[in-house]
Amino acid sequence: MQPLSRRHALLLAGLGVATTAAGAAGLTWTLASRSAPVTGAALTHPAELRSTGGSLALELEAGEGPMQLAGRQVTALGYNGASPGPTLRLQAGDALGIRVLNRLAEPTNLHMHGLHVSPQGAGDNVFVTVEPGGSFDYEYRLPPDHPPGVYWYHPHHHGLVAGQIFGGLFGAIIVEDTEPIPAATERLLIVSDTELDAAGSIRSAPQAERMAGREGRLVLVNGQSKPLISALPGQRERWRLVNACVARFLRLQLDGQFMQLLGIDSGRFQSAASVNEVLLAPGNRADLLVTAVAGESVLRAAYYDRGSMPAMMGRDSAGPDAAATPSPSVALATLQVSGEPAAGPAGLPPQPAPMDLRQLSVAARRQFLLAVGMSPGPMGGGGAGMMAFTINGREFDAARTDTTVAAGSMEEWTVVNTSPMDHPFHLHVWPMQLISVNGAAAASPVWRDVVNVPANGRVTVRISFKDFTGKSAYHCHILDHEDLGMMGVIEVR
Repeated sequence: MQPLSRRHALLLAGLGVATTAAGAAGLTWTLASRSAPVTGAALTHPAELRSTGGSLALELEAGEGPMQLAGRQVTALGYNGASPGPTLRLQAGDALGIRVLNRLAEPTNLHMHGLHVSPQGAGDNVFVTVEPGGSFDYEYRLPPDHPPGVYWYHPHHHGLVAGQIFGGLFGAIIVEDTEPIPAATERLLIVSDTELDAAGSIRSAPQAERMAGREGRLVLVNGQSKPLISALPGQRERWRLVNACVARFLRLQLDGQFMQLLGIDSGRFQSAASVNEVLLAPGNRADLLVTAVAGESVLRAAYYDRGSMPAMMGRDSAGPDAAATPSPSVALATLQVSGEPAAGPAGLPPQPAPMDLRQLSVAARRQFLLAVGMSPGPMGGGGAGMMAFTINGREFDAARTDTTVAAGSMEEWTVVNTSPMDHPFHLHVWPMQLISVNGAAAASPVWRDVVNVPANGRVTVRISFKDFTGKSAYHCHILDHEDLGMMGVIEVR
């Protein structure tokens, strides 16, 4: 991979300007169509499927067709005719069987994001390909001690991941608590973004937007535009939030309300932490308690600067190609709190202390270099003269094993980002304990399956490779970057 020269940077800047012009010519559904989004409808939830007797079996049909988004009928992708797909509610120790039916015109597969399950065979195996018209039977077994929390599922066929998720293929998974968390009600909020053309179909992303990481201007919660949530004063609600966006960071704020964070991803705090905002990188999830205060509040994704790439030079963040610029503040939903005050919330059950790997011996230390530069030759995303997205100088190759780890060992990884843009780093199957960010040590055990690596920064994590062997993957969770090559293969044996 060659470093970016001034000439190449200017060429890519020109490409960005050209793409902006093209975007302005193709008026989008969100701005110009007569079928404008319907806002303010009461929040609804996806259909739920619950395990019984220790198992859950279902079919997920991935297809393109008419469905409801933002209160209008559009042509999008979905599971079982809807986006989001059904929510799967499980218990630790459950067996889960999913038959994926591919009704798309391109290959697909399925990834159980965040679940600690085997990557082998019919498990969380991202090297499976389900061809158009075909099917595949996935089988998973959650360990008896699997952490509770909110997880999600989505396609993971290399080269097509961003487009299929942007099109609407995703759904939530909830692993229940062994001891319930007292709350008057529980809500699931899956935040996604997309963009549609004037005909109400998903707009494909041009190359410059893929290099930046696409951000659609239609930002949805459970497929709705700015839904309404109603609550009573003093009522405690449990909100499970999923960032299902391809590249958008969510700096979540709910001014005027009392919020307590139970955990992020599979990591649960020993006691709930009072917070004013929660930052979710693409792929992150949050488990949040909201104790309602009378009045009206807006759940907002505040401005977050995730950096920029040379292809984005010269763009106006308010212009028609704003999907490739740092995200402006976006209203996601409205919380209206009124009526007779509810009884005060019950106390929270104590949580076990998180596992802490900091005092254990390290079997190996590794460094992973996330880099962006000019590709000298053909590549999956573009070709000579286009950007290459690499880990340790190499683009993804499913036939190559990049990292081999001894089963049962504990390793320390330092992920270094040499680019001027944040890269959220995701490891499948095995969660990561955050040790430090840019040299600043974590004060307490923090567990994630997606850790954000700041622009020109570094993050150190520790990983216990327990329970499972087999091949899996690690990658940037700006999913366009993954599709363009920023992914590696890991084998635990």
